[in-house]
Amino acid sequence: MNIENFTPPPTPPKGGNTLESRQHDLVLASLENRSGTIILNNPSRLNCLSHRLMEELMDALGALEQHGASVIIIRAAPGARVWSAGHDINELPAPRRDPLSYSDPLEMLLRSVQDCPVPVIAMVEGSVWGGACDLCCSCDMVIASDTATFAMTPAKIGIPYNPSGLMHFVNHIGLNKAKEMFFTAQPVSAQEAHNNGFVNDIVPGEQLESFTSKRAGHIAANAPLAVRAIKAQFRLLTRGALIDAETAERIQAIRRSVYDSEDYAEGIRAFKEKRPPQFKGK
Repeated sequence: MNIENFTPPPTPPKGGNTLESRQHDLVLASLENRSGTIILNNPSRLNCLSHRLMEELMDALGALEQHGASVIIIRAAPGARVWSAGHDINELPAPRRDPLSYSDPLEMLLRSVQDCPVPVIAMVEGSVWGGACDLCCSCDMVIASDTATFAMTPAKIGIPYNPSGLMHFVNHIGLNKAKEMFFTAQPVSAQEAHNNGFVNDIVPGEQLESFTSKRAGHIAANAPLAVRAIKAQFRLLTRGALIDAETAERIQAIRRSVYDSEDYAEGIRAFKEKRPPQFKGK
């Protein structure tokens, strides 16, 4: 992708190589000293992961890497109360279609982050919801302000989360803590997320940007080929054990029974109508 397709942050760093503006500006991208920054830039929609925002985010990842970034930071605008509200519920498929299939934009985004050749850091202030938690989990590091929170909320809407997403959390925080996050759908504090291993560092809000920039600088100063090779090996080594075809089919059947259900349709209706869902277990 050409450099002209990107928008700079509102206050680009002095002396930095800023990617130039574009009409589509749900993300803003810049590059300085081999450290790339992507700002989620749709505060009116709480940076929800719409198809368009996710497409722009994937484009930005690729362009920054192609233009020499050795590390990439994903963040919201300074002072954001919500880092991202997660998947845009209005774009979920109708009942009887898998809401998180392999070709779903969210799944494509998560793989793009995981497969990005250079390390990706989630710099988090504010709250993180649903699929945006999985986005953080897919990054190589998470650095959070001391007031950040993380909530994994598919059960609130009736979404049967997919196996790859579940394994992201199991690999990061262990089976029991992953179950707690998914079953309760309640926000987890930055401190608890740090204790679980989900967050690498907790930093006071006023120090978050400088701390993250320093961490990115340490990565960018190292041998690029070595860092890329190490990330690729981590990715391959943590993909998990293979499962047999019968188990894969059983997992898909379990998930299909949910997205074919009345509860799934009710969860989406309730969200759009801004009311509590009335789940019946059918």
